[in-house]
Amino acid sequence: MIRVLVFLAVVFALGLGFAWLADRPGEMLVTFNGYQYQVSLMVAAVAVVAVVAAVMIVWWLVKALWNSPYTISRYFRVRRRDRGYQALSTGMIAAGAGDGALARKKTKEAAKLIRSDQEPLIHLLDAQASLLEGDHEGAREKFETMLDDPEMRLLGLRGLYLEAERLGDRNAARHYAGRGPAVGPQLAWAAESTLEDLTGRSDWDGALKLVDAQKSTRQIERDAANRRRAVLLTAKAQALIASDANAARTAALEANRLRPDFAPAAVVAATLLFRQNDVRKGSKILEAAWKAEPHPEIAELYTHARPGDAVLDRLNRAKKLQELKKNHAESSLAVARAALDAQDFSTARQEAEAAIRMDRREGAYLLLADIEEAETGDQGKVRQLLSKAVRAPRDPAWVADGVVSERWAPVSPVTGRLDAFEWRAPMERLGQLIDSHEDSPEAPVPAIAASAKPAEEKTEVIEQGAVAAETPATEAKTENRTGEAHVTAVTAAAFAAVPDDAEAVEPAQELARLPDDPGVDPDDAADKSTRRFRLF
Repeated sequence: MIRVLVFLAVVFALGLGFAWLADRPGEMLVTFNGYQYQVSLMVAAVAVVAVVAAVMIVWWLVKALWNSPYTISRYFRVRRRDRGYQALSTGMIAAGAGDGALARKKTKEAAKLIRSDQEPLIHLLDAQASLLEGDHEGAREKFETMLDDPEMRLLGLRGLYLEAERLGDRNAARHYAGRGPAVGPQLAWAAESTLEDLTGRSDWDGALKLVDAQKSTRQIERDAANRRRAVLLTAKAQALIASDANAARTAALEANRLRPDFAPAAVVAATLLFRQNDVRKGSKILEAAWKAEPHPEIAELYTHARPGDAVLDRLNRAKKLQELKKNHAESSLAVARAALDAQDFSTARQEAEAAIRMDRREGAYLLLADIEEAETGDQGKVRQLLSKAVRAPRDPAWVADGVVSERWAPVSPVTGRLDAFEWRAPMERLGQLIDSHEDSPEAPVPAIAASAKPAEEKTEVIEQGAVAAETPATEAKTENRTGEAHVTAVTAAAFAAVPDDAEAVEPAQELARLPDDPGVDPDDAADKSTRRFRLF
């Protein structure tokens, strides 16, 4: 575009010059070799311009003829290079698509058309083709060769790192990843692998420095960096609790400042503060974490902040937590546990039932069973609650890569990944999937009618369920005269629906015990009522 504008400007200038000469007539007299030549000024100007143009054209022709061998060779060289880059592009696409044969073919073609020292991508395509062909040893040799070239060193380290990961050699992988930050601090894969190595060796200070470097180079976002720092500082505080309480307290408080809603950091910080008799500050930290997300460890530590407190004082502290987070299952469970310790069974039962209504889970039923046993000692109701606990969803726990832990840990024991543990419910049990609507109020309650002549009918009663924790459900199976089986679920409500004037049902004969039937405890069998209607 600029050349076109320059050309137009020159033409415009020439036009203006000729117009100016045309308006000012004149003559030019030239004496050469005894002759005088007289022409007008306009003709002289045109002649000069024509001579200059002719000289320029002649010079261009001479220069073109002189440079023609180089021009011809450059044309063929560019054409050859274009073909080589086309082969290289096709080979990279084939390698990405998994076509090893085409990738190898295009590698050889590109190597013939382009010098490998001029285009490093040929080495990459060659290594990728070897990997697709299954020649991992050859690929590793090519990656090792790349380490000698400063331009290809990072690519070689990356390839050797991936090969070590594929072979499961974590030490070799971390070795190559450790060399990465020295060459390229911006490499995220090298930084992540080095971070796993540092956390695996419990080098929390080195891991913190690496996270700071990642944050400064903007490899990770600010929130993610603060989360990682909080996790690492919490792990450091846990490691220093026994040896250096002051350093552990500093680390825990900084972790809590970065993430006030991180329960492990709040628990560690409050524990260290309570040990130093700073109950007020520790309680504030736990209260802030409880408002963000209630956690049973927070409730346990908060209610037992003062070891010498009476059980009623602990109950009051649990109620204070409940005021901070109302209508939450963890709040009700915390009050229920404190009330059970204080022997306030009415409050404990009320809060436990409220927790079940808000979040039906295993721990709530187990707590309700403890309350029932402590208050009434009714083993029948206790077993019924235990049976419900087996079929209820499991309580939340720290889960990472399929591992369920009662305590939080900074790294996964399986993969070594930092901040892998999550507070959530583990995988559901089969009993929950089979009977997940037992407590639904809309479910119809079947009534069992007592037979007037049980001895004349071919009735077989199979009693299963001596231990609630081992048997997910109890069913009574009857067989009618036509031989068709009919299965009816037996619940406590169904037994309660039997009228008082119903006749007792005596089994026609005692059947052989099934292989998976635990039987009935003799003490329980002696406690049976005269009606012989008993769930367990």
